[in-house]
Amino acid sequence: MVNRLNADRLVTIFGGSGFVGRHLVNKLASHGWRIRVAVRDVEAAKFVKPLGDLGQISVVAADLLNEGSVQRAIAGADAVVNLVGILHEGGKATFSAIHAEGAGRVARAAKAAGVTTLVHMSALGADRASNAAYARTKAEGEEQVRAAFPTAIIMRPSVIFGPEDGFYNRFAAMARYFPVLPYFAADAPALRRDKGGLPVLDLFGEGGPKFQPVYVGDVAEAFVKALEDGQLAGKTFELGGPQVLSLRDVMTQVSHETRRNRLVLPLPMWVARLQAAFLQFLPNPPLTPDQVRLMERPNVVSGDFPGFADLGIQPEPAEAILPQYMDRFRPMHRQIRRLGRRGV
Repeated sequence: MVNRLNADRLVTIFGGSGFVGRHLVNKLASHGWRIRVAVRDVEAAKFVKPLGDLGQISVVAADLLNEGSVQRAIAGADAVVNLVGILHEGGKATFSAIHAEGAGRVARAAKAAGVTTLVHMSALGADRASNAAYARTKAEGEEQVRAAFPTAIIMRPSVIFGPEDGFYNRFAAMARYFPVLPYFAADAPALRRDKGGLPVLDLFGEGGPKFQPVYVGDVAEAFVKALEDGQLAGKTFELGGPQVLSLRDVMTQVSHETRRNRLVLPLPMWVARLQAAFLQFLPNPPLTPDQVRLMERPNVVSGDFPGFADLGIQPEPAEAILPQYMDRFRPMHRQIRRLGRRGV
């Protein structure tokens, strides 16, 4: 049932047609908000309009690199959400331009327009001292947002998963075609000494990079809380799922959920660096040197900031959600769909 209490409130969502954005738009529409989705490609984003009632959701052109378009997208809004982020650089869309300068541009425009609430999506691991440009510029963006709009609410999610994610779906697609699901590890394979001093081959190590995968629906719910609870102004939240998983754990989940029973084996981190050195030149690279540097630090909550519990949200574990969209990667999925269409 739509909550009509927000019917007179307008929120502008930068990046509202993206992975997190479409889930947030759907939730806010059900709460009665009027929603303005600000994107670079208006035509490609029109699919969000049916997520609400007639006229409830509009789509406008905006580019974080263009100050005038940002100001126009914000004009008249009561609240602003910035979800825009990139995983690799291309042309003018550099990490610094989008994560730092773009975030600051949105915050300054929101403040000048008299917006009451700004919610900014950063990332877990945002750190000025990071070796990864992604994490450094996320931290710079937070600083610019805080300087321009001190009461902004900052969200730092870990890796986000859900039906349209680029995380589990990518590995599940690999499971279709390869007999092995590799994970990168700094400590395996390696020769170690057992208690008796004899050399032992450790194939798995600690399982590679650590993550705290968080369900996209829970992230969207956190943003709704931030927009509607005035007591959260000025706070930073770390959003991590209920489990800390190694990359080996993730690959094992994928192998199980796709019913492919693939071997899950480690590759040394130097292999990741070598692959990234070549793959970074693809139009949509699956791995870049900067992403390898990101993997060298755990992507888990620090405990120094409030999280889901403080928002009254119980996050869903991955195993509760994965079966809802991993089934399409199972061996018999296409045959079952064909039989269904024939009415068998």
